Amino acid sequence: MSSLVALQLLLVAFIASAESGVQKLTVSPDRGTYLNITSSSSQVKGCAVCTGAGGSRRCGPSLVIKDDTPVSIEFECSRPQDVFSVEIVRNIECTTKLCNGHIIQADSDSLPFLDFNRKFTWNLNASPPEAFKIDFNNIGMRQINQSTGCPDGHSYTLRAFQTTGEVAVGKYCTMGHISSAQILNQGSFSLDVPPGQKLQNSQFDVSVGEEIKSLAKITLTLPKGTSSSELLSPNYPDSFPDDDLMEWYVQVPAEHKAAVQFLNVSEPRCLKKEAAVEYHSYARAAVVRSLTEPQPAHIPGKFTFMLRNCEMDTRRAGLMLRFKVSASSAISSVSCHVDMRNMEGLSLLIERLRPASGCEMTVNAVSKEKITITGRSHLTFQDCVPEELLITARRVIECVQLADCPTRSTRLLVPALPTCLPAPLSSVTWTLRPPQHGALELTSPTELLKQSLPGQQCNDSFIIRVAEDDGTTVGNFCPRGAIQKIQLHTNVSVTVSGVDGEGLKTPFGHVLDAIFKAEISESYIFTVSPEMDTPILLATPGWPVGMRSYSTVSWIVSVPPKRDAHLVFTNLSQPKCSNRHTNIRVQRVGCLEEEYSRREDEEAESKIAVSGSFYLNMSNCMPETGHFGVITMVTLENSKNLLLTVLSVVASLVVIFVIVLVVVCVVIRKKKKALNHQVSIYNPNGTSFLPGQNNFPKTREDESHVYASIEETLIYTDLLRKGAKMGVYGEVDASRPFAGHTDSQKPLVGEDADTDDMPVGAYQQFQAPPLPVRPISHVQCLVDNVIYQTESEGENSPTLGTEGGS
Repeated sequence: MSSLVALQLLLVAFIASAESGVQKLTVSPDRGTYLNITSSSSQVKGCAVCTGAGGSRRCGPSLVIKDDTPVSIEFECSRPQDVFSVEIVRNIECTTKLCNGHIIQADSDSLPFLDFNRKFTWNLNASPPEAFKIDFNNIGMRQINQSTGCPDGHSYTLRAFQTTGEVAVGKYCTMGHISSAQILNQGSFSLDVPPGQKLQNSQFDVSVGEEIKSLAKITLTLPKGTSSSELLSPNYPDSFPDDDLMEWYVQVPAEHKAAVQFLNVSEPRCLKKEAAVEYHSYARAAVVRSLTEPQPAHIPGKFTFMLRNCEMDTRRAGLMLRFKVSASSAISSVSCHVDMRNMEGLSLLIERLRPASGCEMTVNAVSKEKITITGRSHLTFQDCVPEELLITARRVIECVQLADCPTRSTRLLVPALPTCLPAPLSSVTWTLRPPQHGALELTSPTELLKQSLPGQQCNDSFIIRVAEDDGTTVGNFCPRGAIQKIQLHTNVSVTVSGVDGEGLKTPFGHVLDAIFKAEISESYIFTVSPEMDTPILLATPGWPVGMRSYSTVSWIVSVPPKRDAHLVFTNLSQPKCSNRHTNIRVQRVGCLEEEYSRREDEEAESKIAVSGSFYLNMSNCMPETGHFGVITMVTLENSKNLLLTVLSVVASLVVIFVIVLVVVCVVIRKKKKALNHQVSIYNPNGTSFLPGQNNFPKTREDESHVYASIEETLIYTDLLRKGAKMGVYGEVDASRPFAGHTDSQKPLVGEDADTDDMPVGAYQQFQAPPLPVRPISHVQCLVDNVIYQTESEGENSPTLGTEGGS
């Protein structure tokens, strides 16, 4: 049987039991193939993989199956695909003449593991001093950074095994100019596939290679016309191995010239020898250049590029190189018809980066240094290589009056430009200008967004930069995050560009939706929906530079029922304020009380727990020195206080019922007593006095703790005080009888209430602390197991309180 994994995975049972939480399956690896099931140490709690039965039953966080006999596997959890990953490994041996297998991608036999993270690995060995060779001619490969993913989800990794350790030669996607790779002696070739995605059927030939003296040899085959390819040194962005050699063989078409350009280079500190690059061409002497010298720009024909490292001082940064190889015809003349009339209002700009170069551009037979295209034009490029040109697209979208703004969102699209252009599209910028009393809302049409931050890097091939009209960055974003939408109270520019200066190689179409909305109370509002057990980082706009003076930002964070949000300020920078204060507030949606509030002159807590959806509000002062910048990590966890909350509510209701019952009894008794003996006289200053008194009653200060008799209400003093703390009653003095609220009395008010302007005899409600204005639906704290929906959600932004600190 020939397949990618050579597995005969006979699915005997796949049982998901809600009671036992056990899933079973039976697998049978073919000879020469083994299965490696491993779990993440951070998620292994309560879940194990087991084999055998009875006394021979073995369970653990990992399992290796090498036998070609069927083996029954049990996962002791209901969703093992969230905990375990599966690696299917096969060995291929190469003798002096041939290799005993091919690399075949086939998914039919691994379907039982379709929902798992899967890795297919082929270990390859050749007899020294020969290498083994993998041929990619059928699809071609292009190298990417280790942190970057591939558009189709299939990412390939090539490794070399040396006596000094393992070396990552490179990570690759398909559809590139790399036609083959050779590894000296021993190495591996692996394919990573995300859960739920089937393998793309393909086959790579494996053969005995050359007698190479380098770590590895990569062959790059450039097509006719203008082309380029980016390459990275092994282990990039970490250091190239000490005192080692790597080579790239570049095949350039006839009558073409090639150029090498260093995009990023880090020099090591050498103890012996020198780090350098070498150029070898047929019938020409070798050319040696240092890492800091200009590299050749007109290399005729095929050549070998070699990177040579020295014996490094390992206490310092090592050797790291990112470079581009480009080729064009010796006398290159490219004609191109461009029509921008159907490009969603975009205009195309083409600029020469090196005015002294031999590149010449013409528009409709007129020579130009810079080209701007808004309609249909005929372009020609004479001797222009890709690194000499910068191609960008721009569009301005504005609205003067909110009533005249479009009610539907505007799609921000990356255009598909003609392939005849000699360089790829570098970036697309949309300038968005809302009306004077309006705001802007940005949403992703497919996946939620995340902010590119240390510890939360973007692994995509593009990045979205949002900046204010003066160039101040709001943040850099990319897909696969938790941010639903971004609202801004200013003119902004949105720029989509490649990562690390790369161009937008392929048009990926719809990037964002933009719509003009009514004015918002904050400078910025982010709506966030975190996922369980997936920490997210939220940074203040402008980070790490700091927020604008007096600017405000709010995050509306949705927390599902029976979940708690844990907030940690992982990076907090506070200024010295010359006017007002910075403020960090946390408040549950629909609640009066703040969960947390700190100024710059107060010590911040390290961790905050919030149950239910909440607002995270921050405001800046006018800094005298320093700046205000915060990174907040938000993690959702299962609520640990659900039962305690229920018991507390029940206990509180019992206490309130007892207090109310006691007070009612006291009031009734007092009224009866007053009717039988005396009549109280109303005094508009809030004090009742009885007939027969020569003077007004003494105040509490005049007659403190002096009793004529002990009233029954003193027995319940503690209960009444608890009621006051809960907001049920005002303060009740233990040294004077509580007569309740009668028609002859003014209601109790807080101690801080301003009574100077209060009209005599006027009734005034108890004044609670001021609450920031919220949407109409936010009138009560959220309750578990109840679904809330704001009627105007998605149409109008919530008002999130006053700007600035107090």
